[in-house]
Amino acid sequence: MLLHQVALKADDLERATEFWTELLGEGPIASFDPPGLVFFGLGEVRLLLERNAPASLVYLRVDDVDATVEQLRERGVQIDTEPHTIFSDAEGLFGSPGEDERMAFLRDSEGNLVGLASRRPITPQ
Repeated sequence: MLLHQVALKADDLERATEFWTELLGEGPIASFDPPGLVFFGLGEVRLLLERNAPASLVYLRVDDVDATVEQLRERGVQIDTEPHTIFSDAEGLFGSPGEDERMAFLRDSEGNLVGLASRRPITPQ
């Protein structure tokens, strides 16, 4: 089984489309209004902005969560939770052994929580 599509609620479809176009660095692959649907391609997964979708939480993998948060902050994006290590993966449970998994959270234009995640070598305490 593979992740196929994630839907996010978008009260203001135009505003949400602009936000996600800016965040992802490319525009939608399809838009249908009515009924109020905008699709973005994220590799083999689709992100759907939909007026009638329930609230969701999306996690995006980035190369460097700390650098990404700084770039987003400079562009005026609301950072909800600063970058932090959530798991030191010495055994390689979720990826390469010996890496910290770091996350930060932001709010999109519609108030949806979005997680950003990256991995880096474990930082000695």
